[in-house]
Formats: sequence, C-alpha cells, structure tokens
Amino acid sequence: MRTLIVVPYDKQWPLMFDSESLLIQALLGEVVKGVHHIGSTSVPGLAAKPVIDILLEVAGVNELDKYHSAMTRAGYIARGENGIRGRRYFIKGGDKRSHQVHTFAAGDMQVVKHLAFRDYLIKNREEAERYAEIKRAAALASQNDAQRYSELKAGFIEHHLHLALVGFEG
Repeated sequence: MRTLIVVPYDKQWPLMFDSESLLIQALLGEVVKGVHHIGSTSVPGLAAKPVIDILLEVAGVNELDKYHSAMTRAGYIARGENGIRGRRYFIKGGDKRSHQVHTFAAGDMQVVKHLAFRDYLIKNREEAERYAEIKRAAALASQNDAQRYSELKAGFIEHHLHLALVGFEG
C-alpha cells in the first residue's frame, strides 16, 4: 500500500527531474515536443509528496502508444488515460513511487493548466505556503486514500487555477 506523506522541499528534486527528463527524451526521441517539471516538487521551497511529476508534450498521444515497451524498460507502468481524457499516464516505483509522467498532445489545454498553476505557485509564495498546509492536513486526514487526498485539495486548486489562468492568458 502506498503511503501518502508530505515532506519539506528537497533541493534534489530539480536534479531528479533533469535526469529523468534526459532519459525520457532519449527513449522517445522526436515524438517529444516538450518536457516540463510540474507539481509541487517543481515549486522551490514547497512541501510536497516526494514524487517527481513530469509533463510530457508529444506530437500525438496515439503516436506515444507505440513507445510503451520503451517506457516499461525504463521502469514505468502505463496506466492509460487514468481518469483524464486525452492523457497517457505512467508511474515509476510502484508503492514507493518516484516519478509520474502525464503526457498530452502539444498544445492541449491540460498542458496550459499545469504550467499556469505551477508558475502561479512560484510567483505567489503566501498561497504556496497555504497550499502546503492544506496538503499536510489532507495527507493526515486521508489516511493514505489518494482519492480522498485529492478531494481535500480540490477547492484550493480549482480556485487558484482559475486565478492562474487569468494571469497566464493576460
């Protein structure tokens, strides 16, 4: 069973992203159109679950389906759309998850949302700290139920994603 914990920011997270990004780009080659560090581990100083979230932009998600064996050789498990239409989702590390790859076609609105929310948290330290407190409380209250953990953060994310998108587009 996976344990949900929120830990203080780790300066190794950007290096872990860089390393994994190079591996993924080498595996997938020209199908990759962009690789971005997203999620809480991408926000300097922000407490997070110690899992590196990678946003992968590809020419087309159907084209990516041809590369499942390459991702498997790199230690990833394919999870299909996993609840988000148009996404291909991969996890690495099993119950000790270390990385998650969220893959969308280049230009998909999900790409814009993820980048806008990340950038918003980087620019708004007070809101990032509030988010960290919400995540810590959610981790305790959810008792390792990932869906419950997500639900407990949803209100904050929805509100601040709206603010982020207004700033991102403006």
